[in-house]
Amino acid sequence: MENEIIVVTGLTKKYGQVKAVENLNITVKEGEIFGLLGSNGAGKSTTIECMLGLKKRDSGSVQILKMNPLTNRRKLFNEVGVQFQESYYPDRIKVKEMCELTSSLYNKPIDWMGMLKRFELNDKTNQTVSKLSGGERQKLSVILALLHNPKVVFLDELTTGLDPAARKEVWKFLKGLKEKGLTIFLTSHYMDEVHYLCDNISILNKGREIITGTPDEVIQNSGEENLEEAYLKYIKQEVVK
Repeated sequence: MENEIIVVTGLTKKYGQVKAVENLNITVKEGEIFGLLGSNGAGKSTTIECMLGLKKRDSGSVQILKMNPLTNRRKLFNEVGVQFQESYYPDRIKVKEMCELTSSLYNKPIDWMGMLKRFELNDKTNQTVSKLSGGERQKLSVILALLHNPKVVFLDELTTGLDPAARKEVWKFLKGLKEKGLTIFLTSHYMDEVHYLCDNISILNKGREIITGTPDEVIQNSGEENLEEAYLKYIKQEVVK
């Protein structure tokens, strides 16, 4: 039986009377790339924050690596990497200093210089993070999420701001990590990226699941020709309702 790395059951998060996430169920198996899709405000980032215990859920349960994020935080975050859509860094900190600082938090970090070279940032080691381009900061965020060789990584809009060549290089790198057993939970607005990377996806609208399945299953069920058209159809149907 395949090992279930992430199990979310009945997750609900409310802000006043507004349900940002409503009765959401997700299961992600070891070595799987799972994509959570939806328009801005659909509840994707809130879902991730609740899953990681960064926001308190109103109801439901979350297990990551068979641990509760609320009660096993220290142990869990030695095994989990996170790249948020917007990352904040100390003023005037350099790229190498950020890598050294992050590495110092873990017992067995990987070679960050090798990672910088892989992502073509090795010539930026003495540059302050604030002076990196948006795409370069995005790549740095991915690197920092992977420095401790996690078993699971959460990537929120991982290739926003990257040029097409850089996006495909990141895709190739993540596919390689998946083949080594890394479990990846991502959000993205790029349907070509989702179709290439993801084993399974779930589309959200206003915090509710519309459909879950493989990208090809979602396309087939929609009657459309590609994932982008299928996604737009499902979102439009929910808006009409």
